[in-house]
Amino acid sequence: MRIDLHTHSNRSDGTDSPTELIENAKAAGLDVVALTDHDCTDGWREASKAAKRVGIELVKGIEISCRLDGKSIHLLGYEFDPNNGPLVEELRRVIDGRNSRLPATLERLRGLGIEIEARDVRRWSGNAAAMGRPHIADALIELGVVASRNEAFDRFLMPGKAAYVDRYAADLFGAIGLLNAAGGVAVIAHPWSRGSHKVLTASMFAKLREAGLSGIEIDHNDHDQEDRALLRQIARELDFVQTGSSDYHGTGKIDFDLGCNTTAYNQFQKLRGRKPRHVG
Repeated sequence: MRIDLHTHSNRSDGTDSPTELIENAKAAGLDVVALTDHDCTDGWREASKAAKRVGIELVKGIEISCRLDGKSIHLLGYEFDPNNGPLVEELRRVIDGRNSRLPATLERLRGLGIEIEARDVRRWSGNAAAMGRPHIADALIELGVVASRNEAFDRFLMPGKAAYVDRYAADLFGAIGLLNAAGGVAVIAHPWSRGSHKVLTASMFAKLREAGLSGIEIDHNDHDQEDRALLRQIARELDFVQTGSSDYHGTGKIDFDLGCNTTAYNQFQKLRGRKPRHVG
């Protein structure tokens, strides 16, 4: 059984519609796929209909933008109640933070001599819950400023670059508690990518486990073999679910093809069987 537990549609920063994503997952030979758009569940209904039609199992999920000790951390949540009041309220704060930084980012780009307006970004954000940096990158590609999303981030949009603007992100411990209280299971996404190993130490993982974290995403393109081995050891010691996934974004992310990393069936069963651990 081939299981991919981390993908994105155009309801956040992917390029496939939820239907296209499901169809592409089926064509890629997947048996199970999770839709984990950033900070929203807008694609769940469409993806569910498509999954039933093509005969693939859909896991309903999300990837929440969080922060730990000043560092950006992404938290995957699975099979939770999307109408849980406190969780909905926190996700709205995160989405509002995404939208509110757009004018400042565009102003900084214009200060660099790049003629870009909000309408240029809206052409690419489409049905997304919020206009984010990937959509700005797409607009910069269309304007001929950069050749790819990676170049846009490397030159302008990453932290420390001239057009980067910070935004609101959920507290990691708080987000884990909200997911658990909503009946979901919490898994840290690509925990050691982009320097996150500096804050996600073995001792911190232990604290997060006590707070209700159920798993860590180990097999991901941002982790080399040494990282994967060390994370697997931590997962065994803390009885974490060990997941693997593509982090697919359609054409928005190169070499992150559906099924390039997968989750073992026994780990998927463990994820499904993990009881939510209510905190506080």
